Amino acid sequence: MDAGNGMGGHTVPTVFAGLPIDLVPLYFELDGSFPNHEANPLDPKNLVDLQKMVTEVGADLGLAFDGDADRCFVVDEQGAPVPPSAVTALVAVRELEKHPGATIIHNLITSHAVPEIVREHGGTPVRTRVGHSFIKQEMAETGAVFGGEHSAHYYFADFWKADTGMLAAMHVLAALGEQPSPLSELAAEYTRYAASGEINSEVTDQAGRATAVRAAYDGQPGSPSTTSTA
Repeated sequence: MDAGNGMGGHTVPTVFAGLPIDLVPLYFELDGSFPNHEANPLDPKNLVDLQKMVTEVGADLGLAFDGDADRCFVVDEQGAPVPPSAVTALVAVRELEKHPGATIIHNLITSHAVPEIVREHGGTPVRTRVGHSFIKQEMAETGAVFGGEHSAHYYFADFWKADTGMLAAMHVLAALGEQPSPLSELAAEYTRYAASGEINSEVTDQAGRATAVRAAYDGQPGSPSTTSTA
């Protein structure tokens, strides 16, 4: 487990105390200068140390937290990252087992597999904008029991509709322990489509580019000019 010198180094020892898990800690020392790598597991380069450790010690999985430990990234036993969309679908299925027919929130950049799997398990998927404030509002309005973002923020109704990487990690550990397959095979059940990952481009004229995009797609289905509001 890679705490990235962030708050995970403080919370994980307490939460995991007494659990039947052999924990190999990595960068648990609290240090706001983040001397080993940036505490942002969304960037692949910040997962390299964890991936190496997982394969070296023969771990069943690896967990990486960001600086304030509200996000959790998962690495399988082969050192391959498990897409946060797959984690979202996995946790959603587990929540639907406890709350049949419940609503599950997902943001607009999660895999199409997420709403598909939610529907297949009797749930109601609701897509929302990116961002915790929008997701929390949507959860309150719809009564959703769980929500997930591809950035690895996971929201739980039982946790005041707030995001917590720790509860998501516990779900993954529980799901892994309830069946005999390795995590790579378990995660494959929730991974259906190829994904590019997050691609960011910098431009000097943001307003101008936004206007150009609107002009290029104006009049097409879903554009503001073709969408009516009752």
